[in-house]
Amino acid sequence: MTRTEAHSVKKASANKDALQEFINTEEKRMIEGVPHVSQLPELQRGCEVTSLTMLLQYEGISADKMTLAKQIHKIPFRDANYVRGNPYDGFVGDIYTFSKSGYGVYHGPVAKLAESYLPGKIKDITGQTIDGVYELIDSGSPVWVIINSTFAPLPESEFTVWKTNSGNVKITYKEHSVLIVGYDEKSIYVNDPLASGGYKAVPRTSFEKAWVQMGSQAIGIDR
Repeated sequence: MTRTEAHSVKKASANKDALQEFINTEEKRMIEGVPHVSQLPELQRGCEVTSLTMLLQYEGISADKMTLAKQIHKIPFRDANYVRGNPYDGFVGDIYTFSKSGYGVYHGPVAKLAESYLPGKIKDITGQTIDGVYELIDSGSPVWVIINSTFAPLPESEFTVWKTNSGNVKITYKEHSVLIVGYDEKSIYVNDPLASGGYKAVPRTSFEKAWVQMGSQAIGIDR
């Protein structure tokens, strides 16, 4: 190989490296400095308010998971007529311990609670496509979501339909909530209140499908 040929190969390699670095930078979005808060041991069912705690703390709000657990609107697991509660209406049952009946809460009551801390700044994009989630991340806002604990689509056998006073609702006891803090081509990065630390990577494709399966529920900060 001549010196000219060697130079051309070296230059091509350098250009390829620069291009790859550019692609990687473009495809990966990460919000740094999002605090991780564990829901355990105090809140065995408190994933939703704990994920909200992380979002509010990132915004500089002195939010505490136990305070949010007290403040989230609650409804009985079953009412006086033995009708089950609806998680779209409030936190169903007991948030503190599995030894008492309970389930969880969906986006509406969580967004309302978040709004009380950041009036006019909460953006509930529930029902939109996953692109809306990534747009929030791109804008610098972590995203609160409802997912399931496997981060992958569940078989229909894992779901049941509850008849409630405000309509039928499809639920799974594997329901979970995390805070999305970043993404790249293959992974979603989350602060999971059940994990020991933050910025946990989970497969992107399966996560997206599971998120849609749980109702495409997502809340962020309006920048």
